[in-house]
Amino acid sequence: MEKIIVNFCPTGMIPNKKDTPHIPVSASEIIEQVHEAYEMGITIAHLHARDKNEVPTYRKGVYQTIFEGVRKHCPELVICGSTSGRNFPEFEKRSEVIELKPDMCSLTLSSLNFPKQASLNAPEMIGQLIVKMRKYGVAPELECFDFGMINYGKYLLKKQMMEGRQYWNLIFGNIAGMQSIESHFQLALDDLPANHYVGLGGIGKFQLPTIEWAVNHGKGVRVGLEDNIWWNRKNDELASNIQLIKYVHTLIEKAGKELMPAKEFGNDGFYNSKRD
Repeated sequence: MEKIIVNFCPTGMIPNKKDTPHIPVSASEIIEQVHEAYEMGITIAHLHARDKNEVPTYRKGVYQTIFEGVRKHCPELVICGSTSGRNFPEFEKRSEVIELKPDMCSLTLSSLNFPKQASLNAPEMIGQLIVKMRKYGVAPELECFDFGMINYGKYLLKKQMMEGRQYWNLIFGNIAGMQSIESHFQLALDDLPANHYVGLGGIGKFQLPTIEWAVNHGKGVRVGLEDNIWWNRKNDELASNIQLIKYVHTLIEKAGKELMPAKEFGNDGFYNSKRD
């Protein structure tokens, strides 16, 4: 039976309490919601940190509090920290979280435009992040918003900047990237190296249709309020993270699949946890 990776993305960098009361922004809120999702069944937690004013932060001290709390309550969960450069482009800031040795850290494989903001990821920056991840025993979470990013990831594998089986996070629905349509889903999946891990996610109103297609086709999913705060396409009913995780489990059950437990993800040596 096929097992579905569930990558839980509870916070992100955009939603605030003024947008939805359900978004976890403090360390305690993030830990609590990750713990609840873990008890229900998730594979990975893709985590962002906020300061006291709800502003995204790169600071290692904030991430450390979150990671320690999650590891205490969710000992087998795969933890992924964000190295996003959307708000702080300097390598020293972006890479600080790597020094905490989470299981994984995000790695966006090219620059891209969002509707109101650019995310800059120069080749030199990508290379520096990979080198530091390897130094600290952290596996990359390969984030791809368009087909060129998939190609660049394969280029890095060919150049042996990365080795072995990888986890690819394919994100659909951004205006300047891959769209949430079956032809794009299939083309992206067909372009990945064989037998690699994969999860599909959708931005905004495309979150639910994307994860529905993915589960029905035996593929992993990325899900959470980071990508969309609404439960319906009319944007008149707010979602909660736990509601979204419940829905994913409903999809998995209906499709006759099973969740991939965190302890099984990477048990072939995909990542080497450096936990103390």
